[in-house]
Amino acid sequence: MGTENQTSRFKQPLKQWIKAGIWSLIYILFIVWVGNFWWLIGLPVVFDAFVTHYIPWTWWKNSKSKSVLAIMGWVDAIVFALVAVYFINTFLFQNYQIPTSSLEKSLLVGDFLFVSKASYGPRIPNTPLSFPLVQHTFPLLNCKSYIEHPQWEYKRLKGFDPLKRNDIVVFNFPTGDTVAVKQQNPDYYTWCYYRGRDAVRNNKDEFGDIVYRPVDRRENYVKRCVAIAGDWMEVKDNQVYVNGQKQDKFPGIQFNYFVQTDGTRLTNDLLDKLAISNEDRMLIDNTQYSDGIKSLGLDANLPVYHFPMNEDTYKKMKEITGVTKIKIEPSDRKDVFPLGGHKKWTRDNFGPIWVPKKGNQLLLNSYNLPVYERIIRVYEHNKLDVKGNGFYINGKLTKIYTFKMDYYWMMGDNRHNSADSRYWGFVPEDHIVGRPVMVWLSLDKDKGWFNGKIRWNRFFKNAEK
Repeated sequence: MGTENQTSRFKQPLKQWIKAGIWSLIYILFIVWVGNFWWLIGLPVVFDAFVTHYIPWTWWKNSKSKSVLAIMGWVDAIVFALVAVYFINTFLFQNYQIPTSSLEKSLLVGDFLFVSKASYGPRIPNTPLSFPLVQHTFPLLNCKSYIEHPQWEYKRLKGFDPLKRNDIVVFNFPTGDTVAVKQQNPDYYTWCYYRGRDAVRNNKDEFGDIVYRPVDRRENYVKRCVAIAGDWMEVKDNQVYVNGQKQDKFPGIQFNYFVQTDGTRLTNDLLDKLAISNEDRMLIDNTQYSDGIKSLGLDANLPVYHFPMNEDTYKKMKEITGVTKIKIEPSDRKDVFPLGGHKKWTRDNFGPIWVPKKGNQLLLNSYNLPVYERIIRVYEHNKLDVKGNGFYINGKLTKIYTFKMDYYWMMGDNRHNSADSRYWGFVPEDHIVGRPVMVWLSLDKDKGWFNGKIRWNRFFKNAEK
């Protein structure tokens, strides 16, 4: 009787055997890709779901209660959807919305992107117990969307392409490991530098709670990778140089300018046609900033505007009747990376700086230590001490440090309005999320639903350029 029962379990329609074969093959290929063959233990479970049915997967379908059938039908659909979304979101694609203007005019605020995680190879999650589609905090509930333990070590599966110079990349914010929840821009470390660590931690009314986030739960940023591991990068008068060569020209790259007119007022309709957002439009108060205006060679008695423009907009602005002078915004800002590093770098004249490559060695000295200290201590988890007779890494006196990961230098195309590597440094390879491949929706925050809010011309736009 028992033998007949066992045999009958294998008497399934051919389509069930075909389904079992297809899903088993997909499962095995996935295990090979992941490289963790312990997952083969789950193969009998896949087979049982289609053929043998030792586990009563659909027990609720035999119930005579309509309530049980209805409720369990929804539960079954929701669980399947959550599992499918979790795996798709982890290994294949992720949705991302452009929240700020740092990449304009290449990508616009309100663009919704498909981000391919398979391009550079998806990461095995550092934090596997997390809710899909929520980065770190549940909306409304205002609580964590993940459980911190267990934490898995960094591992990246094989991808289709290496990360290349000038790729647009989505990545986890490197200095987003510690966050003051009420003041997230600038980051926690910048606040501590200017206000003091105790002042930040003890002032909850202004800064809120101080929380820690694992690598894959940190905020997602999107920038252009201007330099890859092993490159030398420098910015001279706003021009990026990589290994001594000028960066390629991209139509979307823009800078801030002061625009003077002969008294003519630039209308909103005109600025709309030039695609200058409401947020970016500024008419300078000439009485308050007259000295600064004069220092630029402009007339403080005439209207002066301030906004970002790319090369195309700049050319159009020069042709507008009434525009007499256009001056690029200068900068002597020294609140750039590395803070407290005693460099004379600014936003517009930065470096030269070397981008670390896995396996390459660095001769440690007092000049380069501020640049690479966070990498050694935080990203690569070493104990670093500086004593009178030299540098101690993990208790050993040394003059050389060997890097364990590749690093990247990221910058926004909106060069004067981008919080990027010039302010917080390198992006480690374990922070790379993926590559945007397509804009699937674009909404203009300055427009109404019946007045051009949907940017139809951006649908299915290639997001890689």
